[in-house]
Formats: sequence, structure tokens, C-alpha cells
Amino acid sequence: MQYLKYIGLGIVFGIMFTKAEIISWFRIYEMFRFESFHMYGIIGSAVILSIISTTIIKKMGIKDIGGNPIVFSPKDKGWRRYLMGGSIFGMGWALTGACPGPLYVLIGNGALMVIVIILSAVAGTWLYGYFSDKLPH
Repeated sequence: MQYLKYIGLGIVFGIMFTKAEIISWFRIYEMFRFESFHMYGIIGSAVILSIISTTIIKKMGIKDIGGNPIVFSPKDKGWRRYLMGGSIFGMGWALTGACPGPLYVLIGNGALMVIVIILSAVAGTWLYGYFSDKLPH
């Protein structure tokens, strides 16, 4: 019962993704071919909204839904790991036609073959966790 609010939020988020065509393979294809501003506009808007939200949370000391303070951990400086991780993420996005969030929305829209992609992503995450202490960071 306590997870009902998260399920409801996920459903609303899924409807928004569907209506905004974020889950559309053709929109993603357009983006990677630099043929349309649609996806760049959505991603850019999300980045700007995140910057504004984070700044407000930090300045006003806003707490989470449980009343706990929201803490932002400082990130290590450097660009190599972000370049490497972003490239791998982008290749996966280009190959599958979706990033992780919209995969669940695609299942909700009836594209059950996406389950294979999610299982592959979970396996990749597990492999990273298994080998993470042996990889350069």
C-alpha cells in the first residue's frame, strides 16, 4: 500500500512520456541524425528544470516526503569517466531506441519485446557491480 503513490506517479510519468513522444523510436532516430529539435528541447528543458529545482532545494533546505533532509553528494571532478559512461549509454540508447525510463513505458504500451532489453540492462548492471572494483574509475 505504501508503494501506491509511486505506482501512480509512474503511471502519470508514463502517460507524459507517451504523449510527448519520448518513447517514439522515430523521435530518437531524428535526434541521433540531428534532424529535429524535439528530443533536444525535452532533454534541455529537463536539465534546466533540474538545475532550478536543485538550486531551490539547496537554498531553501527543502525536505523529502518523509521529512528527511535532501542531501546532495559531491561528485568527483574529471571528464573521462563521464565521456566513457555517456558514450556507452548513448550506444545502448541508439541500439535499443530507448533509454531506461521509457523502456518501462514501452512495456505499458504493449511492446513486450522490450523485456529482453530490460533483462539485458539488469544483467549489464549486475556485471558492472561484480567487476566495478577491478575497473578504472
